[in-house]
Amino acid sequence: MSIIAFLILGLVAGLLARALMPGRQSMGIVATMLLGMLGSFVGGAIVSVFTRDRITDLNAAGLLGSVIGALVVLVIAGAASRRRSFI
Repeated sequence: MSIIAFLILGLVAGLLARALMPGRQSMGIVATMLLGMLGSFVGGAIVSVFTRDRITDLNAAGLLGSVIGALVVLVIAGAASRRRSFI
């Protein structure tokens, strides 16, 4: 996958994940793109658990896997920010 396509996929996945997640996520376009790109790798790891692919390989998922991975990343980031706000 080319770098430009990966950036666009990351942006679309990040935007979809932010739209699906309830609440307000205050992040810019670059953070949204990074969220989608990280979600792609997390989605690839989740998909590799259910398939015969090795989990140690760093692979990117498709759009659905990227959105699911980005939602997982948003949940973890939200939990970490809530825990940090109580301290």
